[in-house]
Amino acid sequence: MTAAGYDTEPATGCQLTTPILIDTDPGIDDALAILLALGSPEVSVEAITTVAGNVEVDFATANVFRILDVARPWDVTRPRRRPLVARGAAAPLAGPLLTAAHVHGEDGLGNLGGLRGPDGRPRYPEPSHTLQMLDGADLILETADRFAGRLVVVALGPLTNVALALRRDPRRLAQVARVVVMGGAVAVPGNVTAAAEFNMHVDPEAAAPVFASGLPIELVPLDVTRRVVLTRADLGVALSRHGGKTARFIEDFTAHGFDFETRRGDGAMALHDPLAVGVAVDASLVTLEPLHVAVECEGRLTRGMTVADRRPHRDRPAPTCRAALDVDAPRFLRLFLERVCRASA
Repeated sequence: MTAAGYDTEPATGCQLTTPILIDTDPGIDDALAILLALGSPEVSVEAITTVAGNVEVDFATANVFRILDVARPWDVTRPRRRPLVARGAAAPLAGPLLTAAHVHGEDGLGNLGGLRGPDGRPRYPEPSHTLQMLDGADLILETADRFAGRLVVVALGPLTNVALALRRDPRRLAQVARVVVMGGAVAVPGNVTAAAEFNMHVDPEAAAPVFASGLPIELVPLDVTRRVVLTRADLGVALSRHGGKTARFIEDFTAHGFDFETRRGDGAMALHDPLAVGVAVDASLVTLEPLHVAVECEGRLTRGMTVADRRPHRDRPAPTCRAALDVDAPRFLRLFLERVCRASA
């Protein structure tokens, strides 16, 4: 993989791939999203930046390295440069950090640290770290420079890093081709409050200027992510076709998430963040509608609410994003299982 994002493997010839940067707070579904990206030949994961959200940023950063160490998206027969990794914002722009450890486990990956092998040693020892000297926002800007006009930023957590990059140099950030944002709730209730989705609720002061910036945002809200659900049985069947350490890793870190969903419902897990990666890979999976979306920062009951203006077109202000309001859920689930199994082979 060259710096230009070309796959020069002799077997496939020279095929242009899309360079992506994943901004993330792993998180069980974030981990599945990263594995989906690593298993998708249409994209090249050039960089990963971490942000406080589902867990504190140090846990999120360790989890990125843990995922990369286990999945190993490179080998001697097809050399691939390891994605650059930078630690990003440790707190929202304003207010205290709200985490979701009750959903994802204290470490963000289902409390993997407590698992032991037959020899009594930790099944998942501390991962190796090679952090960039840049912080998350600066790595976003540096990658936007390196892939000017081509980079797709996939934001899976609170938008703190993206907002900081926008604050530091809006001209450089404007070089990105697309910003795919998982977050918000357009015409459905939120999942933290009746009004707000988690990522927007954690840092609305970051989300508000990002949506007002004119960046080419594609919003993947709860309206569609709640329609793509994965059962433990379906995942187990798909992984059993390949086996191996990555398949076991996926089974281990998803167990906590499936148990959480079983306690509160039918046990199926919504693939929020994987769908955002799916849209980055193939936007035809969803129907995108131009909308003027703003994020509420002040309201005691509506903090983090994504306010979408859906008046008749002649009365609407200019769109601030394109929002996914419909999804081909069966096609995405087939793609997800195929690609995650490819990453686990």
